[in-house]
Amino acid sequence: MRDLKEKREAWSVDKASELYHINRWGANYFGINEEGHATAYPLQDAGGSVDMMDIVEEVKSRGLKFPILIRFQDILKHRVASINQSFQRAIKECDYKNTYRGVFPIKVNQLKEVVEEIMEGGKPFGMGLEVGSKPELFAAMSLQDSPGSLMVCNGYKDSGYIHMALMGIKLNKQVILVVEKMEELNQIITISRKVGVEPMIGIRARLLSKGAGKWAESAGENAKFGLSTSELVAASELLKKEKMEHCFKLLHFHIGSQVPDILTFKKATQEAARLYAKLYKLGFKIEIVDVGGGLGVDYDGSRTAFESSTNYTLQEYANDIVYYLGNVCDAEEVPHPQITSESGRAIVAHHSVLLVEVLGSIKKGTPADHFTYNGDEHPLVKELLEMRDNLTNLNRLEAYHDALERKDDAYNMFTLGLLELVDKAKIETLFWEIGKGVLESYRGKAHVPEEIRQLKDQLADQYLCNFSVFQSLLDHWALDQLFPIMPINKLKTAPECEGTLVDITCDSDGKVDKFIDFEDTSNTLPLHEIQVDESGHLKDKYYLGFFLMGAYQDIMGDLHNLFGKVNEAHVFLDEDEPSGYYIEEVIEGSNVGLALSSVQYDQRELKRHMKRQVDRAIKADQIKPREGMRLLRDYDQGLSDYTYLSS
Repeated sequence: MRDLKEKREAWSVDKASELYHINRWGANYFGINEEGHATAYPLQDAGGSVDMMDIVEEVKSRGLKFPILIRFQDILKHRVASINQSFQRAIKECDYKNTYRGVFPIKVNQLKEVVEEIMEGGKPFGMGLEVGSKPELFAAMSLQDSPGSLMVCNGYKDSGYIHMALMGIKLNKQVILVVEKMEELNQIITISRKVGVEPMIGIRARLLSKGAGKWAESAGENAKFGLSTSELVAASELLKKEKMEHCFKLLHFHIGSQVPDILTFKKATQEAARLYAKLYKLGFKIEIVDVGGGLGVDYDGSRTAFESSTNYTLQEYANDIVYYLGNVCDAEEVPHPQITSESGRAIVAHHSVLLVEVLGSIKKGTPADHFTYNGDEHPLVKELLEMRDNLTNLNRLEAYHDALERKDDAYNMFTLGLLELVDKAKIETLFWEIGKGVLESYRGKAHVPEEIRQLKDQLADQYLCNFSVFQSLLDHWALDQLFPIMPINKLKTAPECEGTLVDITCDSDGKVDKFIDFEDTSNTLPLHEIQVDESGHLKDKYYLGFFLMGAYQDIMGDLHNLFGKVNEAHVFLDEDEPSGYYIEEVIEGSNVGLALSSVQYDQRELKRHMKRQVDRAIKADQIKPREGMRLLRDYDQGLSDYTYLSS
């Protein structure tokens, strides 16, 4: 159990970094500055820094409301360079006799601005794209405009998909159609002859090696994609029969997303390398081995084989891929193939940070000022009052058990009509006060009973945040994916509370109650006390950052409650700017009208229906004409408002 009391006694910015593990999961892209603000270092030590609170103030001055997604575009280029340079070092160290050429799988983040930045950063390395559907193929065909551009076409294919890929070859692109099932190979051969284009064929092998982590079942013998060993033999025989052995350019395998354990890559690479070598000896001069995706991101900073982490570095990953491919090829006496990988998550995850505003908090166990106690209280109230006032002299665990029993008694009595509402409220209030006292007595103890740990979670404050889990954090809701979350301001002072996060949707699942921790997950997050004035407004703005959000979340978010896309700001470093950076572009999120139109509501029709209702109300003398006109103006203006709350 975190001991916030102990941490408050000697607090510092370094303590904040330690508490939120930012020096571990941040990968040198994020830290905390002396002002106690979360800070980005998009080029790590090779460039400047960006104070996230400076960004908050700038986007607010431009009239943007929260939540806001910040994209640090320089991180994208830095990640592309880091992966390529890691493979280059591995190739040199292992004396590998070929090159590395990566492709970005655009399914991980299809946003045009993101893909363009990656392609720009990948130009010096000849980086290509991987697509898995017709829409992705059409986008990639347009973006990949250089002669010799590499494009790997995965996923199930129909004739339209195959035809467009072959047209890419006519445009002097290196477009490789990866066969996912035997029927596709027949289709590729037939269509290529019909259009008069010699295809570039890849075959995905369904390895026996299984993945690891959350997506382990996506690989192995029962994988959705790829050819088994017997099917691979059949495919090779068909190519020989059709005299198209030379068209077999690439051997592909994939062992899942976010692979946490390096041993998985070692085993899979050795198996795939043997397949490549045996096929080469059968007369197939395969040029490329595509090791697929799976390169993980250390979301929790634990550097372990836990599913939200990785027990290897980027350089170790590159070293093992290169070493095992080269080692097997040397043993089999076949040429070293060019290496391709489809690392998407590892490229885009770090570049995106969601900033949300805290609107308030819901507390448990706070003494109710409106309650006064006297000698005529209900016997259960009297018992709990005595426990609360004498807690220091009691066995704390026993006192908690007794209080829990009294609370249950109160529930049963109220259900039977034997307890008044005010008495029930007093009993519940006293129970939580006692619980807080008991919990405080266990802080710093080496052993904490499980029920006290559960009490800690029950007593946690709920922080109401202006965002939708379903739109911006879908992997957390659907797959329990952990993301680093921390305050971006007030970090010069110690957090006083433990809290969970709830969003503004009407769904009870719209919450975050699993957080990264050094040894395991935590059900609460250390947060600062929310101070409100007499009118109930926050005295100070409090912002939280959701980090490493760049992979999948942009595309997979849904329209639950019709909140829609959030505002975006794209940040670039520039040493000539006074602040050291500039916001290149702002993309406004969904407004009410746009969100409604996405589910077939026509704005003109909505306005027409509202006018009819207002006219009817005016004729019936329910409202005055001036009121009706004002209502229509407000309705019209509201359709242009941001879907999220205004503070």
